[in-house]
Amino acid sequence: MLSAPTLGQVDTAVTDPAVGLTLEGRYRLEERLARGGMSTVYSATDLRLHRTVAVKVMADHLVHDPTFVDRFTREARAAAMLSHPNVVSVSDQGSDQGLVFLVMELVRGRTLRDLLQARGRLTVAEAFAVLEPVLAGLTAAHRAGIVHRDIKPENVLIGLDGVVKVADFGLARAVVGTGQTSQTGGVLIGTVAYLSPEQLERGRADARSDTYAAGIVLYEMLTGHPPFGGDTPLAVAYQHVHHDVPAPSAEVPGLPWQVDELVARTTRRDPAGRPLDAGAFLAELADVRKDLGVELVPVPTGRSTAGPGTLRPTNRPTRPRHPSDPGTEILNHRSDRAGRTSMLPGMGAGPTTHVAGRRPPPERPRPGLPDHIRRRRARFAIAIVLLLAITVGAIGWWFGSGRWTDVPDLAGLQRDDAIAVLQDAGLDPSPVEEQWSEDVAEDVVISADPEGGEAIRGTDVHLVVSKGPERFRVDTALVGQDANQVVAQLQDTLPIQVTTEKRYDNELAAGRVVGFEPAAGTALKRNEPVKIIVSLGHEPVVVPNVLGQTPEAATANLEQLGFTVTRVADGRSAAVDKGEVMAVDPAPTAGPIPYGSPVKLQVSAGVPQVKVPDVTGKKTEDAKRTLEAAGLKVEATDWFGDKVLRQNPPAGTVVDQGTSVKILSSFF
Repeated sequence: MLSAPTLGQVDTAVTDPAVGLTLEGRYRLEERLARGGMSTVYSATDLRLHRTVAVKVMADHLVHDPTFVDRFTREARAAAMLSHPNVVSVSDQGSDQGLVFLVMELVRGRTLRDLLQARGRLTVAEAFAVLEPVLAGLTAAHRAGIVHRDIKPENVLIGLDGVVKVADFGLARAVVGTGQTSQTGGVLIGTVAYLSPEQLERGRADARSDTYAAGIVLYEMLTGHPPFGGDTPLAVAYQHVHHDVPAPSAEVPGLPWQVDELVARTTRRDPAGRPLDAGAFLAELADVRKDLGVELVPVPTGRSTAGPGTLRPTNRPTRPRHPSDPGTEILNHRSDRAGRTSMLPGMGAGPTTHVAGRRPPPERPRPGLPDHIRRRRARFAIAIVLLLAITVGAIGWWFGSGRWTDVPDLAGLQRDDAIAVLQDAGLDPSPVEEQWSEDVAEDVVISADPEGGEAIRGTDVHLVVSKGPERFRVDTALVGQDANQVVAQLQDTLPIQVTTEKRYDNELAAGRVVGFEPAAGTALKRNEPVKIIVSLGHEPVVVPNVLGQTPEAATANLEQLGFTVTRVADGRSAAVDKGEVMAVDPAPTAGPIPYGSPVKLQVSAGVPQVKVPDVTGKKTEDAKRTLEAAGLKVEATDWFGDKVLRQNPPAGTVVDQGTSVKILSSFF
C-alpha cells in the first residue's frame, strides 16, 4: 500500500466476515476501523501479549499478486527494524487464511489531515512543532536506507498526548513491481499533491523525494492547502513537474521570508538542489527556528469532531474526497462525469495497461457567450490535447524501449557513486551487502548482481561493497591484567594465534601481562600469531657488601633493593669495630638471589674475649709464648731469674683479645 486508502463510509452495523478471525493463532480481529480500496484496518487483540494493536489487511487484488506479497514481506521486515518514537512501529507481518496483513501499534488521536480540516492552517510555531518530529522519524528511516515515498498529512498521526508519528513505512515500495506502479506498470499510485517531479517523470524516489513531500506538507500547514490545484490530477502533476512551488507568504501575508526560502529549498524541482535527506531538512529547520526566534509550542492536537469517547485510532484510511480534489489518494483512479473509473498514466514514468478514459467532447459555446470565455476554453482544450499526446507518446516509448535499461559496470566505484549511477539508470540498489576484502578499498563496490546487460527499470541490483581489509586489534587495556584470563579472553573473542613467553619485569607481579608482540592496538590479520609477554616478577638481585656499615645504613641499603632484613645476635670480630656489621647471610659472593629474599645481619660487639691462662711457675719464655698464643700481649719484668712468680690479670680472668698481661720472673 502506497498511502492510506481512500476511506469508504464505515457502517458499524454492517457485519465484516473478517471480524472475529484469529490470524496465525495470535491476532483476534475485534473491530473494523476503516476500509479502503487497498486495505482494511482492524483493531485487534494480541492474544500472546494481551495488548491492543492495529492490523492492516491488504486488499484482494494485492494479495493475489505474488510479486506484491514477496516485496511486502521484505519491506515490512525492513520497516519493523525502525525503532523511533516518531515512527509507527511495525511488530509483525504475515499471511493467514488468504489474508496478507501487517501488525502495527495502535495510535489514538487524529491525522494531520483531520487537524488541518478542523483548523484551516497552522501558525509558524505550530507547523514547526508538527514538522520537527516528522523529520526526526524520517531521518531514522533514511539512515536505515528506507524511503517512505508517500509523505502526506494522512500519514502523519497526532496522538492524544501530542506525540507525532509517521505511518506506513515500506508500504509504498511494497507495491512497486505489482503492475500498478510507475516503475513496472506505468501507473502512479500515491497522492499527486505531494509527489516529487522525479516520481512523476521517472518513477524514481529516494530520500530527497521524501524531503520534497515534507516541504509540500509544510506549505500546506502554513496556508491550509497544497501549492498546486487543478481540475484533474494530471493537471496537478503537470504543475509539479513544470512549476516552482509558490512562496507561502503569497497566500498568508506576514510570513517571514526565511520560511519562504525554506519551503523553496526543500521543494526544488531538481533533486540535487534539495537537502540530501530528512536529517539535513531538520538541521535547516532548526537554523530557521533559531534565526527567527520561533518559540517552542506544544503540538496542536485539536478536538475530536466525533465528540467525547468516540475518538478513533488514527492509523487508518482517511475519508474520501471529491474525485477532482488534487489531494485524491490514488492518482491512478479518477472518475469521469458519468461516475466511471479510469486509469491515469504516470508522466514519463512508464507504460500502463489502462488507457485514460475518453475525454468528453468539448462543450460548444452557448449563443451569446462572451468571446474571452470561448478563447479561454479553447486554450484549455488545446492544452489537454497536448498533454494527452505527450502521455500517449510516453506510453509508446515505454512499451518499446523505455522500460528497459542497461545495468552499468559498478565494480570499483564508491558506494554512493554506484547507488547514484544505478538510480540514474532507473534501477534499485537493494540489498547492499558488505564483505571484507584484502584487495578492494573500504566502501568500494566489489561486485554487482546482475553484473551487466539489460534489465527492467525498477529491478533490484544486489551490490557487494568492501568493508576493507579484515583486521583485529588487541585491547591495550589488557596490559597489566592476569595472564590466564587474558589468554582465555583472546582465544574466545579474536581469531588469532596466541602464544606466551615469560620474562622478568621489575614493575609487574609474576603472572601479569607485561605486553604483546606485536604491540596491543596493532591491526592484525586473521590467524596472525600474537605473543603475550608474562611477568616472572622482579629479576634476581645480588646482595651488596655492607660489611663495616652501621646496622641502620646496611638495613636501608638492603631494603631499597627489596630485601627483607633481620638482625641476629651480635658477634665479635677483631677486624670490625664495635657497632658495625661484621657478617651478612647470604653473603655478597653467593650471587643473585630472588627479589624480596630475607637477609640476616650480624653486628660486631667488639673484639673477641679470651680467658687469661695460668703461666705462674713457667719459665719466662714459655709463659710469653702461652700468653701470645691466647691473643694477649706480655709485659715481662725479670727479677734476677727466669721463672714466673706472679701474673696480672690473674689466671682465669676474661679479658679482650690483645690485653697486656704483666708477669714477674724470679729465681725463686
